[in-house]
Amino acid sequence: MKKILLGTAIILLVFLAGCRDKPTPEDRLAEYVSQWNKSGFAVMYENYLTTETKEAFPEDEFAARQEKLVEDLGIDHLEVTYDKPGENPKWDKEQPAEFDIHVKMETLAGPVEFEKPIRLRYEEREKEKTWFVEWDPSYIFPDLEPGDEIGISRTEAKRGEIVDRAGIPIAKNGTGYQVGIVPEKLDEARKSDIAKLLGTTSEAIDKSLNAAWVKPDLFVPIGKSAKDDAARLDRLIEIPGIAAREIGMREYPYGPALAHLTGYIGAISAEQLENLADKGYTETDQIGRRGLESLLEDRLRGRDGMKITIKKEQEGLEPVTVAERAAEDGETVKLTIDAELQKVAYDAMMGEPGTAASINPGTGEVLTLVSSPAYNPNEFIAGMSGARYSELEEDEKTPLFNRFAQSYAPGSTIKPITAAIGMEAGTLDPAAGLTITGKTWQKDTSWGAYRVSRVHPEAPNPIDLNRAMVYSDNIYFAQQALAMGKDTLAEGLKQFGFGEPIPLEAMELKASQISNDGTIGSEGQLADTSFGQGQMLTNILHLASMYEPILTGGTMHKPTLLFDEEDGQVWKEGLVDPAHAETLRSTLRNVVVDGFAQSANLTDVPIAGKTGTAELKAAGEDRGKENGYFVSYPAENPSFILAMMVENIEDNGSSDYVAAMSAEVHRYAAGR
Repeated sequence: MKKILLGTAIILLVFLAGCRDKPTPEDRLAEYVSQWNKSGFAVMYENYLTTETKEAFPEDEFAARQEKLVEDLGIDHLEVTYDKPGENPKWDKEQPAEFDIHVKMETLAGPVEFEKPIRLRYEEREKEKTWFVEWDPSYIFPDLEPGDEIGISRTEAKRGEIVDRAGIPIAKNGTGYQVGIVPEKLDEARKSDIAKLLGTTSEAIDKSLNAAWVKPDLFVPIGKSAKDDAARLDRLIEIPGIAAREIGMREYPYGPALAHLTGYIGAISAEQLENLADKGYTETDQIGRRGLESLLEDRLRGRDGMKITIKKEQEGLEPVTVAERAAEDGETVKLTIDAELQKVAYDAMMGEPGTAASINPGTGEVLTLVSSPAYNPNEFIAGMSGARYSELEEDEKTPLFNRFAQSYAPGSTIKPITAAIGMEAGTLDPAAGLTITGKTWQKDTSWGAYRVSRVHPEAPNPIDLNRAMVYSDNIYFAQQALAMGKDTLAEGLKQFGFGEPIPLEAMELKASQISNDGTIGSEGQLADTSFGQGQMLTNILHLASMYEPILTGGTMHKPTLLFDEEDGQVWKEGLVDPAHAETLRSTLRNVVVDGFAQSANLTDVPIAGKTGTAELKAAGEDRGKENGYFVSYPAENPSFILAMMVENIEDNGSSDYVAAMSAEVHRYAAGR
């Protein structure tokens, strides 16, 4: 019985297998289209093409060619569909089965879409009897015929320029010079001089001169020179055999003065190319490498025009355009920066290491962002040698270091903010005087060896707020901080923006901090913090912004750098009572008139402000390095607030050295 049942089952399976439908033309087409949509060209060729198609087109003309086109043309989002047949279609193995297909794709030159019929034929092969697809190159693009070539051409878009608030270019598409050699005129003995001037090597020059295309009378490019480097170009031109041709080149008219703000562009790196492959970059592209050139890359970068064409094999036929996208130039980005004011501020710092920032107190617009010293971005555009870059890296003044993006101990420039917090808390009465004697002070013996020091013990008692500010009395502010308490001072500083990101679009600036962990842990730290020492750090732009409430009656605006961004946005408000702000304005004017910023006490340009010195004590020394500050504004027409810091001023007359630099900026602004 078991044998009978087993035999019956086998007979039934054979019968069912014989009854099962063979794949229909639609089944085969659906499989083919599925492979097509995922660019499975090798599988399509191997398993789905008719014998006649394979004889006409070797695999490399089908699979390898289409794989390369996907890469070269940037083909993406390929979508192939077909029209389904009606109900219960009848297929005749002696006749082709025909369908309509629809092809859509995205390319570097834009979308491509077409539809056309496709045929399948039934073939009986040794291993397989089923339907196979007839194919020719028109299924790549409709006008493509055997022997035709597909090409892609590119129209370069212009990079957007960066301009200041008056529309003056600070990064523009200018010109420079291509330096080259006419071999038959070259003085071989001068080759090393040429290499030195161009920051290259004699071997590199020889490699260019030995290229296969070179002829004795042809101009052979060997380097570039920026337009602002006329002295070097003149020296090169004097050498026999050297010539120069004007070429398009990115240009930075203000050179080092705006270098850390604009940054520069350079050749795209292999890593960047890989990361940005989906954005259409190529190995010959230039890309923002530092500063706003990098941060605004998406806005500044143009979109190159692309055109895909079919070059017909038959002579006399015009190329056929498959897809075309017009070039779109990059955006011109306008900043709130005042380029001329920035240059004056940079020059006033005389190459000293430091930073400066200025803002419009009524709007929050950033007028200057200076890092001194700096590099010349035009050198990078022309091509900087490794030796020259090493020279910049090893310079003790670190010109490659962007100081306005960092934060530093603010010293006594924070005292007006401490005073404002105390007055708002009701613990500081500006008219009440304290009796302070001696050069140092401590609350009691619980402070151990720690004592607060002041620079001017000769300050006459009683010491009220005005006198404390004029004489920059650390002991006064330490005692006021103790009166208000750790929590009050810390919370007040947070209200001024400490411990949170500086909301400046397009720039990355280090946030200001009260301390490393954002709290004040001891009375000694409380005292230090009150006069800008301890672990307190501020960013130079934020420091300028913190003086805004003194001029606006309590409001601190969100700083803006992009001209098209809405200005006058409130960042913080209610920070200083208008009456207290008036008191602070009077006091800050007296700091310049009666205090120790006499270099800024100009007869024709009344200035108000606060000096500051931050001591950076070195291990094992009683006195280390000092950074000097001056935060100032025009007293009668406060159209801008300027915060300036210079490093290592201990041998240059303390913070008055910085006040003198700031005065140059005020003179310029007043005379415009």
